Amino acid sequence: MPKILSYVEPPEDVLAFMKEHAVVTVVRPKKEEERFYEELAEADALYGAGLRIDENLLAHALNLKVISNVSVGYDNLNMGAISKRGITATHTPTVLIDTMADTMIGLMIATARRMPELNNMVKTGGWKKPLTSEYFGTNVHHKTLGIIGMGRIGEEVARRASLGFRMEVMYYNRRRKPDAEHNTGASYAGLHELLQSSDFVMVLTPLTSETRGLINAEAFGSMQQHAVFLNGSRGQVVVEEDLIQALNDGEIASAGLDVFEQEPVDPEHPLLGMENVVALPHIGTATHETRHAMAMDAARQCVDGVHGRTPEHVIQGG
Repeated sequence: MPKILSYVEPPEDVLAFMKEHAVVTVVRPKKEEERFYEELAEADALYGAGLRIDENLLAHALNLKVISNVSVGYDNLNMGAISKRGITATHTPTVLIDTMADTMIGLMIATARRMPELNNMVKTGGWKKPLTSEYFGTNVHHKTLGIIGMGRIGEEVARRASLGFRMEVMYYNRRRKPDAEHNTGASYAGLHELLQSSDFVMVLTPLTSETRGLINAEAFGSMQQHAVFLNGSRGQVVVEEDLIQALNDGEIASAGLDVFEQEPVDPEHPLLGMENVVALPHIGTATHETRHAMAMDAARQCVDGVHGRTPEHVIQGG
């Protein structure tokens, strides 16, 4: 029987499924580092999310054939080192699409309408008279949404925005996607044009060498002063110091963030002290249903890989 090493605690039914097809050992590296590396030396597959898998770790993984990442993102994987060793790496890009799209639409509305700020005002006893204009938000419907990164999640956001909120949707992507344009009504634009024209700018691109620091001072300077910036990708896509400066200088109106450069974010981080920033603890896929579906999807791919079958969602890159 092949051996699977899980560095997260899978749901009981997911663990039972994997045990039907392999010998499964669950070891948390931070709690049992020595045992983890002992098990890794004999493992055929590695299952989990968030662990940095690099040259140093792979040097201990003499038999590894499959890495199953329980996530759509895989910036924790050194794909060059993984590919060089002929290891198959997989991720879970499909089962979380709708949940991520829901999260980003919710973040857009919450930021535009200042919902967290006003919720706090009510709960702390600050609502003592009818709301005055200083607390008003901005409409979402019939505005222009610019999406940076038109993958599966971007397409679902575009569909919800266009059909549900009658928004004009623009997108910027490394390649044009005619099918997405046909299905969602979105139109392709260059990055500068999108930044200049959008009332809402939403980042959904993967973190790569090309996208790291993509949203910087120049990008914020191109946005409209009333623009709402939203990030659901990775914190490192944004230069946080430049975002702070843009908010302080009034270059943009507000920001809704589900991701940060360092997570968990420092409680003293300047962004957390700004009333015009909505901050979430990376909840994009955090529903019971979706996290379970991701765990099972990754388990199926892991089992397929260790038994010589081609998994459904092999990461392409190296």
